[in-house]
Amino acid sequence: MSSIAVEFTRLFKTLTALLLIASTLVFSASAMSAGDATLVVYSGRSDKFVKPVVAAFTRASGIKVLIHTGSSTSLLNKLKLEKARTDADIYISNDAGNLQRGNTAGLFAPVTNKIAATIKPQFRGKENNWLGLSARARVLVVNSNAKDIDFIKSVFDLADPRLNGKIAITHSSNESYIAGVTVYMLSAGKEKTREWLKGLKRNSKGRVYNKHRKIVKAVAKGKKVVGLVNHYYIYRYLNKQPNAPIRILMPDQESEDGKPMGIAWNVAGAAITKHSKHKDLAMKFMAYLSSVEGQKIFAEVNREYPTRDDVAAASMLPPVGSFKVAPVSMYKLGEARNATIDLIESVGMP
Repeated sequence: MSSIAVEFTRLFKTLTALLLIASTLVFSASAMSAGDATLVVYSGRSDKFVKPVVAAFTRASGIKVLIHTGSSTSLLNKLKLEKARTDADIYISNDAGNLQRGNTAGLFAPVTNKIAATIKPQFRGKENNWLGLSARARVLVVNSNAKDIDFIKSVFDLADPRLNGKIAITHSSNESYIAGVTVYMLSAGKEKTREWLKGLKRNSKGRVYNKHRKIVKAVAKGKKVVGLVNHYYIYRYLNKQPNAPIRILMPDQESEDGKPMGIAWNVAGAAITKHSKHKDLAMKFMAYLSSVEGQKIFAEVNREYPTRDDVAAASMLPPVGSFKVAPVSMYKLGEARNATIDLIESVGMP
């Protein structure tokens, strides 16, 4: 073999070895980066509802998660301001309206079709840019000892003059309140909803509550006869006070025309941020939240309804299918949000 050929062979082997070393270093750095990566979650839900499922995800995947908690609306506005500079990988909202608003603003990235298919279509964004993970019903909590209230069959009955000073509602900026009004407006029409709001304003006498749990307590103590709340607050109260004189009333299950409106749904849910630096890990997180295991954790911790058909709600809840739900898809809570707020403000609700 000539000296030139020998030198060429030696050079080829050297270059090959260097390439192997370089590729190994790149792979190792990549693996280290993925292993050390921490998902950042902007969460509009209370930690007590989010931490259990996050802890289970970390145990199952080894992926660390850092939670920044605040109001859903404030965190959505933070995402808008930060744009590509954001550290957030996941946005969690306690309300479908904010999820759809974020989608409309182009703040989210879609999940895969496989992940989206686990959640019923009415509980997710149209482009699969967000997923509803747990559903709640707007129901009435009634004092069991109250007299002459058998006429209450619908949320619209809360405007009846016979209930003047006897109802309990949240302030009108509460996200669940806004979502509920949106469902009523889309189902029963703007004018009927406007007159209902006027009746609520009169019957509440300007006294509103900043927490649903305070409404349940006021009804249990006999200070009010009936209150409009999310269903799980009633069960949480009864869990601590099993002999409390309260009961749940599922409104709008019957009507004179045989076409009752049904209860209003809302969902808490999540989305991958458009500018996430760890979209592959974020996708794994979304897959876990919508998995059977993740949904069971939601059902156990917060007594809300799972958004998967194959996961049962907590045993004390009325099963899905045993009551009528207003047929309003959750993304419409965002699309009609501004119209709802305009309606509420036109009445001057406190």
